[in-house]
Amino acid sequence: MSARLSAAFGKGRPALVTFVTAGDGPTGAILDALVEGGADVIELGMPFTDPMADGPAIQAANLRSLAAGTRTADILAIATAFRARHPEVPLVLMGYANPMLRRGPDWFAAAAAAAGVDGVICVDIPPEEDEALGPMLRAQGIDPIRLATPTTDAARLPRVLEGASGFLYYVSVAGITGLQQAAQGSIDAAVARLKAQTRLPVAVGFGVRTPEQAAAIGACADGVVVGSAIVELIAAHGADAPAAVRAYVHSLSEAVASSRKVSR
Repeated sequence: MSARLSAAFGKGRPALVTFVTAGDGPTGAILDALVEGGADVIELGMPFTDPMADGPAIQAANLRSLAAGTRTADILAIATAFRARHPEVPLVLMGYANPMLRRGPDWFAAAAAAAGVDGVICVDIPPEEDEALGPMLRAQGIDPIRLATPTTDAARLPRVLEGASGFLYYVSVAGITGLQQAAQGSIDAAVARLKAQTRLPVAVGFGVRTPEQAAAIGACADGVVVGSAIVELIAAHGADAPAAVRAYVHSLSEAVASSRKVSR
């Protein structure tokens, strides 16, 4: 587990994990606003033409970014500049296999490490195909972060956890991002089940929008992930998005911080 991620999940309270799409709006200023608002971990989405796990908001963000000409080199430049401004804040690249593997997994892992990336979430490389990218990331000191879902049963969970590091991302609904939130009771039960099987921090995402929802999840999980609601603010405010994002993330951060004290 990277030192920055370990520190982010070791503050004695749940971590707030926030997502934005690279190249959608003034990304550098938006990333700064996330940090200023109190985000503990930043997920930077790599735009892709077919984001199969994402709902309408993040799909639209991908298309806006690609229409603006965003390429992998631009994403790495954004990451490099972020690391220079925020040396202690963990940065995770989240996306799909095609952009990550197109120039080869060794190249991507080395380039991500050089940019100061701490972890990578690749949505469409399942644990059974870890060799496509996982060993290259680990060799560069980057955490391959895995996803668990409501359909990850007891038989498959050990495979998901094998080789995972950084944190475990629990996708709380069997569906795409942003459209619905699971019942809190099901989230509580799922987090308890996952934490009984791993020492990794468990962060819960998909469908989290309000401070109240974030606080409820923070009462059981090690982290709360918010993405679509932030992306919608960026779409609504354009060049003025950083101020709106900062205020919204601050409300989430306060809610998560007050939800409970994490026992270790």
